[in-house]
Amino acid sequence: MTAPVTHEVVPAREPSTPEEVRLPPRTGALRRALKHPRLMHYNRLAAGVLAVNLALAAVGAAEGRWSSRTLSYAALVNIALAVVVRNQYVINLFFRVATAAPTRWPLKVRWTLGKVYHFGGLHVGGALAGSLWFCAAVAALTAEGADAAVLAVSYAPLLLLAAMLVTTLPRIRTPHHDLFERTHRFGGWASLALLWVQAALTGSAVALWVLAGITASVALPWLRLRKVPVDITRPSGHVALLRFDHGETPFAGSSTAVSRSPLLEWHSFANVPVPGEDGFHLTVSRAGDWTGRLIDDAPRQLWVKGITTAGVANIERLFTKVVYVATGSGIGPCLPHLLAQQVPASLVWSTRNPRRTYGDPLIDDILAVQPDAFIWDTDERGKPDMVRLAYWAYERSGAEAVICISNKKLTWRVVHALESRGIPAYGAIWDS
Repeated sequence: MTAPVTHEVVPAREPSTPEEVRLPPRTGALRRALKHPRLMHYNRLAAGVLAVNLALAAVGAAEGRWSSRTLSYAALVNIALAVVVRNQYVINLFFRVATAAPTRWPLKVRWTLGKVYHFGGLHVGGALAGSLWFCAAVAALTAEGADAAVLAVSYAPLLLLAAMLVTTLPRIRTPHHDLFERTHRFGGWASLALLWVQAALTGSAVALWVLAGITASVALPWLRLRKVPVDITRPSGHVALLRFDHGETPFAGSSTAVSRSPLLEWHSFANVPVPGEDGFHLTVSRAGDWTGRLIDDAPRQLWVKGITTAGVANIERLFTKVVYVATGSGIGPCLPHLLAQQVPASLVWSTRNPRRTYGDPLIDDILAVQPDAFIWDTDERGKPDMVRLAYWAYERSGAEAVICISNKKLTWRVVHALESRGIPAYGAIWDS
């Protein structure tokens, strides 16, 4: 096992029990407002992209610059932004740059850099702006009396973009995620093909170059598509532990997308590489039809696509010490960081009977590197107040930040409760 890296950590605060700890008062009204989930960095980035486009539209309109061609360029640039920021290499670059800051930098700076995983706001802003620009470009083509063929390959992607935007609405996306995913995949591919035809018909060299970049970004993950063997063990009917050893050992804190039907649906899980061993594990809990079938069927092969991608917990390296707060299978994304011991950490984990659910080997691995881990058995003690537990662990350990890996509702509650009290806190934002 890799020896832990030594860090200078903040002295531990006065210890207390979870029952005794009192949450500090919330900070001022302005900070509380800025820390509200609706004003999180993800939404700020999306709004920023839209604001820049609105300013450019106003300037162009005042100077009379807009034609169908310039409008289409604006649309393509924004669509390129939306696509490229989702590329795995670009995502890993974002994390590498943001987490390169040394821990001697002011905490406020590192706190903000830790929000790097909100980059999806750029995707949303670019997609919305690109769709609006493209709508304007099609309207201009119609007004200019473009050829019927050009109009045909312009209105078709416009309809596809509208369908893609509609399926992103929470009321449709949440209960019908498979529909959302397939609409984006096949609608996106069809739109891209039609835009190639449009660019060829209009003779736009600039559009062809931008489309080449977009196409390369879309195609790259699929060029690494392959079907690989997997060894699945089931410590309980609730959990499956997937073991891969096909020549890749991903870095701690990355994720891998797997599928049984690569054209239809993909699911990402945190990689758990074991120091000193080849290959990696994935921890899959029963959380829906797909994961349920995987646990029950235990297939011998699965499809993998693209490259391993950095996840939210990679921001740990920005801090001298962190607290991991997990519930249930949320232990999966935490485990590789705990095993790697690159940053001092404390663990709070709430789950149903841990040994019966996840098996002795996994629990023993955790306790080997986290002998003081606080594991709350919900079968024995009921559901805890995770905000209070998170603050208790933060207070007694002297950590600088809290990373929460749980379901959407609880993650946002923990993150908001701590951030509104002046404590750096992070958790997934479910934008994929």
